[in-house]
Amino acid sequence: MKSDPDKNAIFGHGFADISDSYGWDDIRRSIESATVSDVDKVLAKARTALPLTPMDLGVLVSAAADERLEEMAQISKAATEERFGKTVSLYIPMYISNACTNKCVYCGFNHDNPLERITLSLSEIEEECKAIKELGPFDNLLLVAGEFPALTGVDYLEKVIKLCSKYFNNITVEVQPLKAREYKKLVDAGLYGVVCFQETYNREAYRRYHPHGMKSHFDWRLNGFDRMGEAGVYKIGIGALLGLEDWRAESVMMGHHLRYLQKQYWRSRFSINFPRLCPSESGFKPNMPVSDRELLRLILAFRLFDHDIDISISTRERAALRDNLISLGVTSMSAGSKTEPGGYKVHPEALEQFSTTDTRTPQQVYEAIKKRGYDPVWKDWDTSLQAAR
Repeated sequence: MKSDPDKNAIFGHGFADISDSYGWDDIRRSIESATVSDVDKVLAKARTALPLTPMDLGVLVSAAADERLEEMAQISKAATEERFGKTVSLYIPMYISNACTNKCVYCGFNHDNPLERITLSLSEIEEECKAIKELGPFDNLLLVAGEFPALTGVDYLEKVIKLCSKYFNNITVEVQPLKAREYKKLVDAGLYGVVCFQETYNREAYRRYHPHGMKSHFDWRLNGFDRMGEAGVYKIGIGALLGLEDWRAESVMMGHHLRYLQKQYWRSRFSINFPRLCPSESGFKPNMPVSDRELLRLILAFRLFDHDIDISISTRERAALRDNLISLGVTSMSAGSKTEPGGYKVHPEALEQFSTTDTRTPQQVYEAIKKRGYDPVWKDWDTSLQAAR
């Protein structure tokens, strides 16, 4: 596909330049036509550790694969334990701002929603760090902010990362997409990883969900993962917001995206996230809800697709479901999450971005993982490892 030089001058080069060539409707038709026989052929490849293609992934998320769910679970469990052992990494999010210039129709932080906007000061962030440490010996921190560059731009984020580095060795951000040089500045400040949800890989649908703000630019957001790779971000997390469009087609596009990133930026590690739409202040209802069984099929399919990928499940999901997923491919989980800025101490009554479903304490999540025969890992990173990077 020929690229637009004017567009690329603004949004840069990357996966967005080739994403349309895969054909959303073609992907959907291929998934819908998959048979149990097709599933069996893909599982035969998976059992012998042959590499799977994104279209193989499409077969595994198809309705036909539901008849082979138990076999998928067995292969996924074995592959996960071979690569990660019987461990689950624990992390906790810290929301540092709900200010946002975007008008995403599904989000509680939508610019038009009448709510008190809070951006934490450095002293407030330090109070939140101390409060989190009282909850448990977390060392994996996810910093989350709405997209408001004037308030939460790279200079602010650099200061926040340096401050939080006094309390946590492993710091990941989920913030507005940045320029490559800005990501590099944060890496130099101690940044470990970046999580970003493309929300949907369907270009036309994307426009409807993101009518205003910088997030309305599909190419800028999608090519942001290339900028992360170029900047040397150690761990890059991708995902689509489940419930917006056909989750099966989204999964195949994520598979194409993952393989592209792994080839282009092989020094980085990668993770997959599966956020399902939750109730928010916006009142948005999912267009295509994903059932628990479908979510399980998606997780199993991705573990068979890639044995090395980190698969994360947040407190959006209810406790019983999260516990059942521990042995089936999930390798990291949040615990004790507050999704409002300052929710751990300084602003406990602020508006949440979305409602958490698993409201257990970190210690309760820890005990639930232990009960399943797995080892909860609070700390899997140390500053002494930085020299190896």
